[in-house]
Amino acid sequence: MTEHFDGQEAWAAALRAHGRRVTKQRLAVLAAVERHPHSPAESILAAARAELPELTAQSVYVVLGDLTDLHMLRRFEPPHSPALYETRVGDNHHHAICVSCGRVEDVDCAVGHAPCLTPHWNPNAKPMTIQIADVMYQGICQDCQQAQQLPPHSPSQKKEK
Repeated sequence: MTEHFDGQEAWAAALRAHGRRVTKQRLAVLAAVERHPHSPAESILAAARAELPELTAQSVYVVLGDLTDLHMLRRFEPPHSPALYETRVGDNHHHAICVSCGRVEDVDCAVGHAPCLTPHWNPNAKPMTIQIADVMYQGICQDCQQAQQLPPHSPSQKKEK
């Protein structure tokens, strides 16, 4: 089941359910991540400061860590990128990342239900019970594909004489 919270009242109720005080810092960070999914901490800080200008970077990092530990936020680390955060938690979705522009899209479970992939163990392995399969697709998004197919000199780049 995917947990997805909207609005300050839902976030406040979730914080209370996890035994946390409802603070303006926590609500600002949750709202920023909700509005800007798949964002790094620095972008979350900038977005949250629009609502709460006195918010410090340290506060944002502490709140992000705490909410991730509570499973109210999900943290994932694409290659060659800082950790990214999102509010989509409680399911086993994956991510597709554009290697050109860094765009991130959610991708539902690859096959069936969680963990959605079954490993084939080598004979010397000690098999585990798999709970989550974390798949990261890497490719080129449609916008980048279209941009790369433009002729070397598009009409908007012609020099005026």
